[in-house]
Amino acid sequence: MPEHPLDAANLRPRVQAIVDQFLGEQTSILLAVGTDVEPLLDSVTSLLSGGKRLRPAFCYWGWRGAASSDQLTDSAFDNAVMQAAGSLEFLQACALIHDDVMDGSDTRRGQPAAHRQFASMHRGNQWAGGSDRFGEGAAILLGDLCLSWADELLLTSKLPQESLSQAKAVYNEMRTELMAGQYLDLLEQARGGGSIERALRVVRYKSAKYTIERPLHIGAAIAQAPQSVFEAYSGYGLPLGEAFQLRDDILGVFGDPEITGKPAGDDLREGKRTVLIAIATERANETQLKELREKLGDEHLNLDGVSTLREVIQSTGALDYTENLIGELLEQSIESLNSADLEKGAKEVLTNLAYAATKRKV
Repeated sequence: MPEHPLDAANLRPRVQAIVDQFLGEQTSILLAVGTDVEPLLDSVTSLLSGGKRLRPAFCYWGWRGAASSDQLTDSAFDNAVMQAAGSLEFLQACALIHDDVMDGSDTRRGQPAAHRQFASMHRGNQWAGGSDRFGEGAAILLGDLCLSWADELLLTSKLPQESLSQAKAVYNEMRTELMAGQYLDLLEQARGGGSIERALRVVRYKSAKYTIERPLHIGAAIAQAPQSVFEAYSGYGLPLGEAFQLRDDILGVFGDPEITGKPAGDDLREGKRTVLIAIATERANETQLKELREKLGDEHLNLDGVSTLREVIQSTGALDYTENLIGELLEQSIESLNSADLEKGAKEVLTNLAYAATKRKV
């Protein structure tokens, strides 16, 4: 069986080792505050014990694609890049924890979301005040802690100062784009959704740039690559990032709960105003629109209701349209990558990553 592209260069075990070592170092600091904060450590350790590791992968292979021969043969440099890439897992943890609070999600990777964990702890101990409010507050603080740790892990990566300085500049811009994209997502939910164009803007800034383009740019910055490499990575990363999120939107409606770790149709209960929903709304007839308005965002939506909305999405052609769009974006991405002047091995892994990111089931 061929190696999964996320396992090339032993990436996933190496990232896990970096995460585990860093959390081990933070344990003594946290426990010095008192054992009461141990649930914070337990929650983030559980969250970071798995995951696709996409962002570290694009960062690392972004560096490998543009690195000099001296960098590529320097094992210490390679390890420093891997740590810098691993820092993105803590930024992702921050984004996931906060996103689950904003969306009111119950689960994450098959386990209770962080805010649900803390709310349950509050209820179990019969503490004063509201359990949900306590859970949300604790989760927000945990997300902030992960954001701080992401910075710390990057800045202690032992990269040469010039590489680190250039990478940090990209990293700072990426965080700003991510937070702005999260706000745009909140805004779309509050407005009740809108045009396909607006939904795609959320996709670009909340997911596409942060998941693929900017991690690639961080890798290029570490390699101190020329502007042409950054442009090639944008041509590859932006359409691929959009295709990745569109696949995520489809899985949020049609995905198998046994594989995704989330209840069937969970995005429908949360009322997410995705591109898929924007297309369905634009194409729906009066009866279909009524179903969308009544059922989308109903947190008590049962499986029959999920089935009804799935039928609306399919019958309006929204599912086929989104699948075709994913294919077009993937084609754009691969075309840009093929024309880029990158190290051959890295280009091959990036090609395989593009297919893995868009054809996944989880």
